[in-house]
Amino acid sequence: MKDEELKKRFKAAIFIFILVSAFTGFHTGAVDSVISNYFKEAYGTTAQQRGLIEFPRELPGIFSLFVIAAFSFLRDIRTAIIAQALGAIGMAALGFFHPGFGIMLVFLFVFSLGQHMFMPLGDSIGLSLASKNNMGRILGLFNSARMAFGMIAGLVCFFGFRSGFFNFNTPVLVYAICAIAFIACAILLMAMHARIGVEIESRTEASRMVFRKEYIRYYVICALFGGRKQIMYVFSPWVLIELLGFKTDTMSIIGVIGSFIGIFFIPLIGKMIDRLGCRFTMIIEAGCFVVIYIAYGLLSKWVNEPAVVVAGMGMFFVYVLIIFDRMSGQFYMVRSIYLKSIAIKPEDVTPSLSTGMAIDHGLAIIGAFLCGIVWDVWGPEYVFVIAAVLSAANMIVAYGVKKDAVIDRPTNPA
Repeated sequence: MKDEELKKRFKAAIFIFILVSAFTGFHTGAVDSVISNYFKEAYGTTAQQRGLIEFPRELPGIFSLFVIAAFSFLRDIRTAIIAQALGAIGMAALGFFHPGFGIMLVFLFVFSLGQHMFMPLGDSIGLSLASKNNMGRILGLFNSARMAFGMIAGLVCFFGFRSGFFNFNTPVLVYAICAIAFIACAILLMAMHARIGVEIESRTEASRMVFRKEYIRYYVICALFGGRKQIMYVFSPWVLIELLGFKTDTMSIIGVIGSFIGIFFIPLIGKMIDRLGCRFTMIIEAGCFVVIYIAYGLLSKWVNEPAVVVAGMGMFFVYVLIIFDRMSGQFYMVRSIYLKSIAIKPEDVTPSLSTGMAIDHGLAIIGAFLCGIVWDVWGPEYVFVIAAVLSAANMIVAYGVKKDAVIDRPTNPA
């Protein structure tokens, strides 16, 4: 009877975490849809300044490693509640005020710290809710909910900016709504902790910082991913905004299309991981990005020519490329599952995810700064050449992952 009750509580916790993932997807999707245009339209940033902004935005990815370790006595779920509260504070400040550029960066840091703290914590909590044979499927379920509500956020942004209801004048309503979504996540996590907190905390622990030689390949993969992912997040949209003049409503609807496809694509990735393993999936991921970044390099060189006007089939190519870019970005969960498969002990997972994220974001900060200079001095196409090289290196490192890595750590009884 005790086991049956525990199974019911885990199933309830999974449902609650699906809702957490949904609200996380909403505020992440909304911010991703508008933030590049926000910097451009509200503060008039250049490509080089856009790269510099990534310092306060991505520094929390490193800083969160130490914050999570400092809050280790609270364990994962309660620390995740704090993360959501920080995100709410940052979004509320940006939503209800129009601070000067310097103050804006401070609250951008606060919001980003909450967002980045939740990344490893969310992965760790999600992994603890899955059984050993269906981690890809369960994470795929959480990520599908996140993607579906990211799509809804994109639609809200599209209609809001297209109609003029949303704009970047004070208050920035889209950011105020994001603050509410962060608060909803915090409340749901409180309910989850009340229902299943003890069982989760016995399996995952945001303990000391961990850096083990056994995880070196994972750290290298994180470093290479960090270097190239920032090009995807920062400079791929900048091609559309700076070179093609896309406005917020257009960027939002592109996100909607990508999210809609992702709802069906993410579960396929989860099944691929479960059936074919982390090694094969990471090779496919890196290979996709080699092709995507080469295409972006050719596109940016083409549209940067003064006489070129993109229309017809050329614009269709642009949209297809963007959508493939968004879809390929959904492979990220494979790194968390790979770490879980090689973890020496269960309590290594959360701090090791935090360490990997710190390495990832350290390279992301350096990459964004340098690529902003490369864009201005040599041209945007060379930014994507760098990304393609990093993706090829990622493929080589992934090829060395053991084929027989399996997830055999004890997880939920369901």
